[in-house]
Amino acid sequence: MGWDMSKNEDIEKQKDNKQADNKQEDKKQEKNQQEVSKEEKAAARRKKVKIIFLRNLAGVLAIMWMCIIFAFSAQTKEESGAVSNSFTYQLVSNTRTFFNLDLSDARVKEIADAIEGFVRKAAHMTEFGILSVLIFIWIGQWEMSLFRRGTTAAGAAAVYAATDEIHQLFVPGRAGRFSDVCIDGAGAVLGVVVFVVIVKLVLAIRGLKEKREECRLRKIEVQAEPVEQAPQAEEAQEE
Repeated sequence: MGWDMSKNEDIEKQKDNKQADNKQEDKKQEKNQQEVSKEEKAAARRKKVKIIFLRNLAGVLAIMWMCIIFAFSAQTKEESGAVSNSFTYQLVSNTRTFFNLDLSDARVKEIADAIEGFVRKAAHMTEFGILSVLIFIWIGQWEMSLFRRGTTAAGAAAVYAATDEIHQLFVPGRAGRFSDVCIDGAGAVLGVVVFVVIVKLVLAIRGLKEKREECRLRKIEVQAEPVEQAPQAEEAQEE
């Protein structure tokens, strides 16, 4: 009888010790969870500040880009033509060198003159495409749907394109055309669309990588569970 009583006392002590250990582990887990939650909140705050900074930076860059467009539009016909001719010639010449094409300088000049108009229009579309993207990023700090945000950015860029054409009416040798406003507006819309598509693709790829990582971690946890459960089963059998 005395041996049985001492054995029961030992079992009860072991249970008490296990309960105490479990309580300590629970306290440690709660403390760790609190620390993790604090770190997550701090990381979320840093991320929010970073996003706000980048969006405001995009607004500043949009204003600077508008000033650059204004400066290009302030050039006279001769100045603008010289810049355009030089750029187009260098473009064709570099293409000849890169692909090792058998073209004479005269032929390069001829091709450059033929595509100069197209290059100028493409450059205008690119200018206002960049402007619309910068505005799109900047206005992201206000809550609005993606469609409204895109149309607002493209519309603002198109309005500036109209004012840019009006500005050219007062520059010697330059002219303001409604067709140019339409081309610039199309560039603004295309810029926003391309930017949104790229962002969506990047987020989708990132989401797939995160899912794969989660699946990998789950497999590791499932493989580790039998190893953890084995000592617990042995302890239960001893009791």
